[in-house]
Amino acid sequence: MKITDVEIRTCGVTELSSAERGKLRGHHTPDVVVITLTTDEGLSGTAFGFGGLDAKICAPSFEAVKPFMIGRDPMAREKNFQEFQFFDRRWNVLPIWAWGPFDVACWDIAGQAAGLPIYQLLGAARERVPVYASSMFLETDQDYLDEALEVQRRGYRGYKLHPPGPADRDMALYTAIRELVGEDYALMTDPVATHSYAEAVRVGRHLESLGYLWFEEPICDHDMYTLQKLTATLDIPIAATEAIAGLHTSTASYIANRACDIVRADVSWRGGITGVMKIATLAEAFGMKCEIHTSIYEALEFGNLHCALAVSNSDFLELLYPVEDYSFGIRQGLPISDGYASAPELPGLGVEYDWDWIDDATIAKS
Repeated sequence: MKITDVEIRTCGVTELSSAERGKLRGHHTPDVVVITLTTDEGLSGTAFGFGGLDAKICAPSFEAVKPFMIGRDPMAREKNFQEFQFFDRRWNVLPIWAWGPFDVACWDIAGQAAGLPIYQLLGAARERVPVYASSMFLETDQDYLDEALEVQRRGYRGYKLHPPGPADRDMALYTAIRELVGEDYALMTDPVATHSYAEAVRVGRHLESLGYLWFEEPICDHDMYTLQKLTATLDIPIAATEAIAGLHTSTASYIANRACDIVRADVSWRGGITGVMKIATLAEAFGMKCEIHTSIYEALEFGNLHCALAVSNSDFLELLYPVEDYSFGIRQGLPISDGYASAPELPGLGVEYDWDWIDDATIAKS
């Protein structure tokens, strides 16, 4: 089987100004790039690609992968994964999110060819996984409180804040949310690399007293030295590595240097399904969790779900909230009931795309 065509659609969805897009508020639908691989046997695989603040800016990075994919066997995913690293390094040095959707699309083709959902090809570990909701950056503290309570009432198994800052405001908010949802409800936080070391220690101690499950990227992921100190100092698990280049090999350095307690991976930013499985297996060998990081778009979260169903060292699936903001371009969302995402039943990725919606949103095609 050979890939004979690669179609890349730039889909402009949001009508926000550039300044408003950069605030990453909830209740707005982001841009997306839609990638479809077609083979000489009539099979096609589709995956969503990261649209950033503007899909017109991101799309050329995916287009740079197109010549690499033409003529390749979608079943040779490991070969393609390895050879892309050399292809990319010798000329492009593309963003970390450029490769993932191509790998996901190849897995989609493989599942269709086999007549099986991807998680079964990977080796099923379970049939469902708990889901937690992850906030965007909300405007007021009350917005976070209202959302946390809504998430809990809707049956999600946990809630993670992307807090507004500064640290003192965040700590008061952490306390208020813990008091609101009760002492047994799973809570996490991701301040997205906004703390100094001293501040992270102070905030981390506060989180420990409140029973939060983990403290995610308090320091920039690339600052291994400071993360190493923080991990040694705090009792609350430090989660890191979602935004680093180097896939499983760089993750190995963080584990070896004890720069985190939990590693992160997703099919968008960390090398597709092939990359996530490498990272999860690496972490398992060291007795560590690999918590699956959101891929933003619900269509791409299907890839994350397949990975989560095929590993034993991930406790949750993360979805940005409100989930409805990221459910565009598909006819039916993830099979979620009682706070658990169940295994997709269709072959391949299991996504039924809404091509009318995608056609209407397409502003460029290559």
